[in-house]
Amino acid sequence: MVQVQDRTVSTWSDEITMHVKTAGSGPPLLFLHGAGGLRWDPFLEGLAQSYTVYAPEAPGTSPGDPDAVRKLDDLWDLVFLYSDLLDRPGLERVAVIGHSFGGMLAAELAACYPERVSKLVLIAPIGLWRDDVPIRNIATYPPEELPKVLFYDPEGEGARMVLAMLQEGEEPVEAQARFIWAIASTIGKFAWPIPDKGLKKRIYRIRAPTLIVWGKDDRLVPPMYADEFARRIPGARVALVERAGHLPQLEQLGQVLETVRQFLASPQ
Repeated sequence: MVQVQDRTVSTWSDEITMHVKTAGSGPPLLFLHGAGGLRWDPFLEGLAQSYTVYAPEAPGTSPGDPDAVRKLDDLWDLVFLYSDLLDRPGLERVAVIGHSFGGMLAAELAACYPERVSKLVLIAPIGLWRDDVPIRNIATYPPEELPKVLFYDPEGEGARMVLAMLQEGEEPVEAQARFIWAIASTIGKFAWPIPDKGLKKRIYRIRAPTLIVWGKDDRLVPPMYADEFARRIPGARVALVERAGHLPQLEQLGQVLETVRQFLASPQ
């Protein structure tokens, strides 16, 4: 296993301290997590074998610092906050991977700062909206129902691994409370009532080679959105993953990890 370091970065005119997990060696890679918060999982562990992975925790999702998100008013504040990270040495131009809520944020960064993102991987991102294919709001589901929504196989190894990570080192009640607050600090504050904050008007500005990864059995964000994103991002390609739901990078770890590695290593 790689050694994971927890670093702090002062941002937002020194008003917000961001917590960043860093591990690995090689070219820099920025990972933006989904609505439930950051866990160092086997997907990040695999990426860290070839890259120096920087995985920041969204404000409000860090243990012991739930109120950091209150300093931000809207999605643009969040985008500018993450752009501060890209000003750090070694991150001036970087490959970016984002999952779900983090996928929306990654797409916004790549559209607003196209010169800063060398490659872009979007894993089941939100950010677009179609009335005929609505996206489900994860915040409306009680915790006991989430496995059925998030996974192709709620009893499978991927689901068990994620549920175990959510409770690692914490009492069940504490873990559940932190998860709920993470959802409120991301989806609740920056994405809903619908996650259409105008990305469709800016997405054409993305210039980075883009890979879109989607589970074919995603019950939260319908896989039809994979084509919607690909249609709007010049040159983007889609990888649909069999027997996977909203977390294909964990439910089909080996396949997705290899697909992402090959894409990142390709000349374009």
